[in-house]
Amino acid sequence: MEVYLQRLADKAVFVDVENIGAGATASAQPTIAAGRYRFVCLPADADPLYGPAVRVTGARHVAGSTPGVAPVTRNDLIPAAKAYEGWVEGRLPTLLDDVRGLDTAVESGDRAGAERAWLAGHTEYETLGAAYGAFGDADTAIDGMAASSHTAFDDPDLTGFHKIEALLYADAPLSSVAPYTRRLASDVASLEAGFPDARVDPLDIGLRAHEILENALQFELTGATDAGSHSSLATVDANLTGTIEALKPLRGILATRYSLAKTDAWIARSRQLVESFRSSDGTWTSLASLDRAQREKLDATISETVELPAHVAAVCDVRRAA
Repeated sequence: MEVYLQRLADKAVFVDVENIGAGATASAQPTIAAGRYRFVCLPADADPLYGPAVRVTGARHVAGSTPGVAPVTRNDLIPAAKAYEGWVEGRLPTLLDDVRGLDTAVESGDRAGAERAWLAGHTEYETLGAAYGAFGDADTAIDGMAASSHTAFDDPDLTGFHKIEALLYADAPLSSVAPYTRRLASDVASLEAGFPDARVDPLDIGLRAHEILENALQFELTGATDAGSHSSLATVDANLTGTIEALKPLRGILATRYSLAKTDAWIARSRQLVESFRSSDGTWTSLASLDRAQREKLDATISETVELPAHVAAVCDVRRAA
């Protein structure tokens, strides 16, 4: 069962306690302004139960008060999911062109061209982070990581960008890379062909708007995903773009629920900082080349930025209307 503390005037929720059973107790300490409030109990398989309205007296505006959030329903999120699907569908042809260019470069023996095409394709894919759930098994085939007992170079079951990265940047013969670039081009072509029938879960949009950067902090800025290209900062830059695109269809929902001004400002600050490590020729500084001050500033800036979309995920957590 779920329990809300609800303001009657606008149905805003100030406390949301999930998974509480009958007869159980829970405590919360919201700070609320004057108004009429009630508790609402929402059993999983029954209509809401409403407690008595209680009038709270005092100031109508209280500094540091708990923000109330109008519940977001699944129906509210469906248009946002459809808009995001449309954006992703529009990016898949570019991704396909990139990986076909990678395959062509490998087949023709152009290692430098292959490295440029690999980076273009991988960063394009890394902008699509809120759709990975809709991609299903294709995501693992295209951008999966090595098993814990292997490296990307020696994992016999690994395919996709990271397998190609490991071989390409270790100067493996291009003839050994070619089967993987052909497979990648085929997998992306299948993804593009099938995506119009796929569905992005409306619940994923708000959650992934936060998780994209959370994953960047956990995996990219630690170098955990680097299989030899040393392009982690390029990936983080793509992830920042992915976060911006995931937030776009949510802006209408958030307009009356949560201001994105601070979030937008920190994302812009992070992009400016990350892109300062890109050279005019399109190459990126490796994480290992950053000095201590640069690394500390980068980690601190991205860490602060990660926290802000977490509020978006909380606001867009689907709640039953009551």
